[in-house]
Amino acid sequence: MKSESAGTAASILGRIAAGDSSAVQDCIDEYGGLVWSIARDLTRTAADAEDAVQEVFLSVWKNAGRFDAAKASEKTFIAMIARRRLIDSLRKAGRRPQLVAMPENGPDPADNSHLATQLGAEALVAKELLQGLRPEQRQVIELSVYQGMSHSEISSATQIPIGTVKSHIWRGLNSVRTRLAEIDNQTDTGTA
Repeated sequence: MKSESAGTAASILGRIAAGDSSAVQDCIDEYGGLVWSIARDLTRTAADAEDAVQEVFLSVWKNAGRFDAAKASEKTFIAMIARRRLIDSLRKAGRRPQLVAMPENGPDPADNSHLATQLGAEALVAKELLQGLRPEQRQVIELSVYQGMSHSEISSATQIPIGTVKSHIWRGLNSVRTRLAEIDNQTDTGTA
């Protein structure tokens, strides 16, 4: 079966695009391990990974007609769909508020006051670091984080090309992340 699958691997997406129902199973057999490994790396639970794998293969089925062997291999095409789909899911999950069950008697302030203080202090440091960014980086990050806008929405609102929006966000967040790590290291070693 594996040698037959390997022999037909170059035409699996073409067969899917042509409506061959057996090609879907061949695709899952051939690339299921790849998609699972990507899903396990980018999800928190096995259930999330399982849902993600189903969504990825549904997306592969819908986009099979867009495959161009001159641009990439099937394996690369499927891996890119998987990564993009999973990253999109993570972004959506990050924008949704996490619901946490409240205790019936209400929270006990003594149990989490230190946590609230620590989070407040970290939030102030992060806010200060954001203020230290270049204005265009700060603007797009604030629109993304505080307003929940997508990259394309930010691009439309600011008239900045979408690639530049993505670069500003990546560079700005990377700068903040690096500085936070430096501050963390200083406090761990007592040099802050």
